[in-house]
Amino acid sequence: MIIPSWKKFLRDIPNFLRSSIVENHLLFPGILTALLSLGLLQIGAWEALELLGFNLLFNVRHSLVSTNWDSRLAVIAIDDATLREYGEFPLSRDRYTQLLTALEASLPAAIGFDILFIEPSPHDATLAEAMEINGQVVLAIAPSLQKQTLRPVPVLDRVTAKGHIVSNADLDGVTRRYFLYIEQVPSLGITLLQAYNHSLQYTITPDTTKSHQSLIALPLPSLQSEETTVWINWVAPTQGKQGIPTYSLIDVIHGKVDTAKLKNKILLVGLTATGSHDPLKTPFEQTSPTFGVYLHAAVIDNLLNQRLLKTLPPNLKLWLLFSVVISSTLMLTPLKFPQRIFLLGWLLILWFIVSLITLIIFNFCLPTSAPIGTIILSGLSIQWQEQKQKQQLMNLFARHVSQETATLIWQHRNEIFQNGQLDAKEMVATVLFADVRKFTTISEEMKPRELLNWLNSYLGAMAECIQQHHGVVDKYIGDAIMAVFGIPFPHTLPQEIEQDAIQAVAAAIAMQKRLVLLNKELAQLGKPTISIGIGIHTGLVVAGSIGGFKRLNYSVLGDAVNIAARLEQLNKNTQEGNPYNILVSETTFQLIKQHYSTKKVQQMKLRGRQQLTMIYAITGVQKS
Repeated sequence: MIIPSWKKFLRDIPNFLRSSIVENHLLFPGILTALLSLGLLQIGAWEALELLGFNLLFNVRHSLVSTNWDSRLAVIAIDDATLREYGEFPLSRDRYTQLLTALEASLPAAIGFDILFIEPSPHDATLAEAMEINGQVVLAIAPSLQKQTLRPVPVLDRVTAKGHIVSNADLDGVTRRYFLYIEQVPSLGITLLQAYNHSLQYTITPDTTKSHQSLIALPLPSLQSEETTVWINWVAPTQGKQGIPTYSLIDVIHGKVDTAKLKNKILLVGLTATGSHDPLKTPFEQTSPTFGVYLHAAVIDNLLNQRLLKTLPPNLKLWLLFSVVISSTLMLTPLKFPQRIFLLGWLLILWFIVSLITLIIFNFCLPTSAPIGTIILSGLSIQWQEQKQKQQLMNLFARHVSQETATLIWQHRNEIFQNGQLDAKEMVATVLFADVRKFTTISEEMKPRELLNWLNSYLGAMAECIQQHHGVVDKYIGDAIMAVFGIPFPHTLPQEIEQDAIQAVAAAIAMQKRLVLLNKELAQLGKPTISIGIGIHTGLVVAGSIGGFKRLNYSVLGDAVNIAARLEQLNKNTQEGNPYNILVSETTFQLIKQHYSTKKVQQMKLRGRQQLTMIYAITGVQKS
């Protein structure tokens, strides 16, 4: 599987948290992402993306779940047909008197006019009389730029209830929130529902369902704020097949609409003609806006069905993003890059699905873009931190190992990388020492720049031979080279330790052969040729980071290093029977004797051992 089993994952969380915090795997990228995401939230940088996410959620919900507007609602539209018959808007007010007269047969529960009657007209008295007879008419009021409320003319104001028609569109023009109250003044929707509740107390018909008989619970104005704002739950497009039932005003006046369709309904009268000055954008109607009268209808629907949209308070959004950072970082950090990309994609899809389910079932709108963006930021932050750690780790091995070994080190970094350092480990390794003969004499005869170029050509050629045989160039000590086989990962199996020794001897022979070619090049350039001696010993070493915080080197320590260096020096006095100038210890001999021909040189007492140890010279490769 690409994703680790959940049982194992949950079991490893405590250890991972502890080690990650210490190693900055989780702490640094997590805090960095949290600060960045929370900062973006505070300055509103997520807002534009959240608006897009909001629209997408509602459209996906609508495509999956068919929801209808409340059947107790209807709109009487001042549409194109009405204006063709009655002339331009605003209509003569006697048309509204005719409308109220036509509606007497239907007995609607409440009638709201999304129209401002602020200028007097000759027909106001007749209209006021019709409104008073109806008793359930609500008119619109609105604040003006001069901070004064625009109210109906006095004769209409005295006989009707009022509600404000202030709207509040977001940056993208879509209206998602609604002012139920402004300075204790109710909205048109609230006042209409108050009228509807009043009608329920006095009008109960046989066909009225039990659910429709109960009074509607209405929110009260906030005491802490001048505005009481709610989020609108746009359950469907406002027009079309699933839209709010809409009838032309002229059809109602002419009796072309069945009175039963308007009986006990909450009616909203508003302008819907082409070119209306009251456009409304919803999540479904962005490119082709609908009309402002449907805004009040949508809020009334939400209050009738107790399905106003619920959202997270700002402080909980902060906690949500912080939780998303920690959880996503926790899940993504232990994974390799392909697995991380796979899980990252699924996390994004999963969050969108969770948001969609909460919207469908609970009418709860979770943030979408901010958490999704935060998850992406977490992945990027982890990847950046990983690359930083990789560079830090590779700096310890720069030009010391082959590319294959470097890749292997990175793949197993968690085994050896602790607190920004390579943790000290005790292991059995094979150490190789090589030194140039008569280097002091040669250096005295060459200019410093020429000497440096000459030495670098030699060291570079030898390093290639070592790395080709999976060795690590531990350090250069002047003209001397120290290389180790069997690090940085401890080899505990006998065959692994044996292979390290075999590779070390193979590298030593390759170095001598490469030196022959290098000397030909040097001779052609008129530069001194090079002769080296090599000592190899297998033993216990301690490998780890050495140095201070600002400068670290990876190296090995132990008697095995000293013994290899001493064997190298013995080459000076061991010319006969030593064609490659390579001496190995008894320990190394026992590991490589099946692969290389050797010759006994002498016995010597090694540090830490009571018995004498035989030293061997490498004479060739055994034929299989």
